Amino acid sequence: MNKSPAIVMTRLDIQRLEKVMADIPAPLEMLEALEDEMLRARVIGHKQIASDVVTMNSTVRFVDEASDREFVLTLVYPDQAGRPGTISVLAPVGMALIGLKVGQSINWQGPAGRPLRLKIIDVLYQPEANGDFHL
Repeated sequence: MNKSPAIVMTRLDIQRLEKVMADIPAPLEMLEALEDEMLRARVIGHKQIASDVVTMNSTVRFVDEASDREFVLTLVYPDQAGRPGTISVLAPVGMALIGLKVGQSINWQGPAGRPLRLKIIDVLYQPEANGDFHL
């Protein structure tokens, strides 16, 4: 993927994602791409994460600058995806969003190889900022 911005993830999200990756029969390249994101992330405690960072179960408003389309989606685990307004962390857009903070952009390869340039506009809800550590 292209040069990527610095990202931050919580230890709790990393632990939960490692379990998901061990238990789900997803394509190897998809799992490797998520693992690459996890490995490059600066990992901190879930009580130390800034409220403007996209974590698991965050609802985020972002724009695809390549198409100028704006979206509001909640980043979820694969078993919770498919509901309106959700995006799986294993989807290309989901992988691109995790760990970014408001104002950051990332170049990413979307479905069918379509180039994306996603920019975080706002984190409308973040579990950690609301004390919802069980999500």
